[in-house]
Amino acid sequence: MYSGIGDRDGGNHEGGHRDGTAEDRPRDATAAFVDARALIGCRHRLHLNAAHPEMLTGVTEDAGVRQRREAASAHRTQVRDALIAADPDNWLVIDPTLRARERSEATLRACAAGTHHIWGGLLPQEPDTGRRGGSEILLRDLDRGGYIPVIVVNHKVTDPRQPEPADFHPTTSDLYHWDPQPDPHRKLRQQPRDQQRLAHLYRMLQRHGLASPALVGGVIGYHFDRILVHDLAPLLTDYDLRYADRIAVVRGESPTVPSKVPECRQCPWWSRGVAGEEGTGGASCEGWLIDHRDVSLVAPGSRADVLRGHGVQTIDDLAAWVGDDPEDWQHGPFDEAVVTARAWLAGAPLVRKVDKVWVRRADVEVDVDLESFQEFGAYLWGTLLDGSYRPFVTWDPLPTDDEGRSFGEFWSWLMAVRAEAAAAGKTFAAYCYSRTAEDKWLYESARRFAGRPGVPTVDQVRSFVDGPQWVDMFQAVSDQFICPNGKGLKKIAPVAGFAWRDPEAGGEASMSWYRRAVGYENDPDLSQRIRLLEYNEDDVRATMVLREWMDPREPGPHSADAEVPALADFGRRSIAT
Repeated sequence: MYSGIGDRDGGNHEGGHRDGTAEDRPRDATAAFVDARALIGCRHRLHLNAAHPEMLTGVTEDAGVRQRREAASAHRTQVRDALIAADPDNWLVIDPTLRARERSEATLRACAAGTHHIWGGLLPQEPDTGRRGGSEILLRDLDRGGYIPVIVVNHKVTDPRQPEPADFHPTTSDLYHWDPQPDPHRKLRQQPRDQQRLAHLYRMLQRHGLASPALVGGVIGYHFDRILVHDLAPLLTDYDLRYADRIAVVRGESPTVPSKVPECRQCPWWSRGVAGEEGTGGASCEGWLIDHRDVSLVAPGSRADVLRGHGVQTIDDLAAWVGDDPEDWQHGPFDEAVVTARAWLAGAPLVRKVDKVWVRRADVEVDVDLESFQEFGAYLWGTLLDGSYRPFVTWDPLPTDDEGRSFGEFWSWLMAVRAEAAAAGKTFAAYCYSRTAEDKWLYESARRFAGRPGVPTVDQVRSFVDGPQWVDMFQAVSDQFICPNGKGLKKIAPVAGFAWRDPEAGGEASMSWYRRAVGYENDPDLSQRIRLLEYNEDDVRATMVLREWMDPREPGPHSADAEVPALADFGRRSIAT
């Protein structure tokens, strides 16, 4: 039954399903459709996308979004080929070159025939409910009948865990033989987008009498090691409410206004207005939020939702708060939220929470910053010692074994510097900014390249990162400053006087530079390698400048203590005083 596999992936992608070309879609202008992507994320963006699709024509896709989409497509292809190769007689692949209606008809025929495994199934659009979507895998429930949706995603859905007594073990199944069992070797990563998509697919299968009575769905994640099995029964009520809200937004039945959320960073509507748009007067989201002094500018995401529940709509409302803290506030000290609003109104980029800013200093100080490419690996470990920048890098396209060589050289050098300092009776410290990424790739590299020259054991990595010599400057900033404009290095280091050479410097942009630097599509572009090295060097120098500004060797006028207002300047008192 193995048929129709080509280079295309049939339009499946993270969070939803692309449903063919414009000619496949209903001609009824009043018809509105929602796939699972719309269930998580900004309601106002969903409205603008549905109401003004012509405004997005010619908009350049964000480089980071494009790279993640391409990586997800490559991952699905890898999963598809491996699964089908193991049992080619029991798979049917829906031809991805067919029109959407033909693909959905082929999917229903395959289900009616009782096909064991269907890849790339597309379910019929539902003009009345507005649902559309499809699943990478439809798995026949041989015990109960019907089909179980299994989606393939390019993010982690579980983490390894040493078996131990626990109140909850996630359920997983073998990749090639459906046999769900509690798995003590893994801990669950919460991914609401996956759960919402599976609930969406269940409702679509249910409409045609094709849903398995088992009421479960599966996810194959980045590691492609097991199928994570979700119980869908507890999810359906929330899904139904969420879906009803989102389809009402798309149909123009539920009004929306901007609110700042994490996805604003990559959204074209952040800086793009729509003339005559009801509710915003044609302003971009950013412009509307600033004009209305909306509270989400200083309390984005769910923080703003909590505050609005207490009648706080504007930054001024939050700044003027008096009385007890909201009982449902679960986002750190509420005093800091109030001070953040007052600092924003005063134009203060930082506020000191301490009388004297302090950073752990040492006789020998090394700054460290890594560059990675998606989940493929870490290709560059940049270091700064005594003002001298030294990179440890591989330009072989990731994934590559040469990554182990560059990592081993980096670790050996760092440990040699530490040992030399100890031998000379000097103190040592290594600094990074937001250690999450560095810690992740230190552990991952130690596991993947175990036994290679210079590569540490996992225990050696743990001993170092858990010790006092590994200093996270992000934590030092978080502990001692309130940051109305954000805590990223690109936000904080300029306050200390640092500027990046490249105006486009940033993590998302560096992904695009890297693809060109190693020649994923064309010949390697050596100029992009220089660009990446300069960007990495600027990051470690920014970390050094920030440290020197926060805790200088010699007190002076250019320091955080001297330049940043204190918490007492914005304490709980009326704006009038």
